[in-house]
Amino acid sequence: MKRIVLTGGGTAGHVTPNIALLPSLKKANYKIFYIGSYQGIERKLIEEQGIPYYGISSGKLRRYLDIKNFTDPFRVLKGYYEAKKLLKRLKPDIIFSKGGFVSVPVVFAAKHCHIPVIIHESDMTPGLANKLAIPLATKVCCNFPETVQQLPEGKAVLSGSPIRAELMKGIRLSGLSFAGLSDKKPVICIMGGSQGSKAINQAVRSILPKLLTTYQIIHLCGKGNIDNSLISTPGYAQFEYVKNELKDIFAASDLIISRAGANAICEILTLRKPNILIPLSTAASRGDQLLNAASYEKQGFSKVLQEEKLTDKTLLSAVHEVYANRKSYIYAMGQSTQTNGVQIITDLIVETTPNVSK
Repeated sequence: MKRIVLTGGGTAGHVTPNIALLPSLKKANYKIFYIGSYQGIERKLIEEQGIPYYGISSGKLRRYLDIKNFTDPFRVLKGYYEAKKLLKRLKPDIIFSKGGFVSVPVVFAAKHCHIPVIIHESDMTPGLANKLAIPLATKVCCNFPETVQQLPEGKAVLSGSPIRAELMKGIRLSGLSFAGLSDKKPVICIMGGSQGSKAINQAVRSILPKLLTTYQIIHLCGKGNIDNSLISTPGYAQFEYVKNELKDIFAASDLIISRAGANAICEILTLRKPNILIPLSTAASRGDQLLNAASYEKQGFSKVLQEEKLTDKTLLSAVHEVYANRKSYIYAMGQSTQTNGVQIITDLIVETTPNVSK
């Protein structure tokens, strides 16, 4: 049986694509191990999947001045030696890295142990961790055509992101029932990320009466962001967070309003849902969501509304525009070659795995 180590962590976005690959990797006869940080979010998510998990020391690599910049390099160095020791024990044939700072020592240790590495970069421009790892990689998968031009010649693979198969198995009526909605009006799903978005939440709620004349709303507003005064509002369902029901909510949705995080928009693309993207500004991020959103708008997949221009009028106008032109968005998304990430990446892993019996 072939052996593979998956790595990546720090945020759910560095873990869920790895989880999406698990069924296809098992089907391809791989024994799977995972290396992450000692207590990062990845540990719980991976252990829930029944995959052997190994923690290593990890330090954050920062572009700004911080006292931890003097101590974290030693944690990274410690993680490198721990990863090297683990790789010699686990004897994987190949490494797949989803990024995040914990992946850096694993990729460097793999290079030392002469193990091929495939990296996946979600955003249009690589983050710092992947920038350090890309020179050591055999192949680099990415989500955007623009990214291919920024990667070393011969390494780039336009794969799209691995999307969990269960997200495509949602049932519309189950989603409507869960949210307490009817099938009489179209449904808008609002997502602001796992923590929610104050700006999006406020904008949606400020025009709620106008929206509800035409649409029904499923609002994933983030932890602590439930508005108690709106709990009994007909046609409006709000949740801090959903997990198992997400596939059904997606199936019930006719239009999605979302941030422009790479995993979220790849899910929207794969599901072919007309959408409005409100990316995080450079004041709150390194600007990757702005680039992600711009690419999707250029390809005809999305309508982009900058947060600085988010008002009652602009949001309501965007909703009406996208819903009226929903067929053109669905058609454009249907032409995309970036919606089969699981199969493309699994095939690449199989092709890159050395024919060596362990």
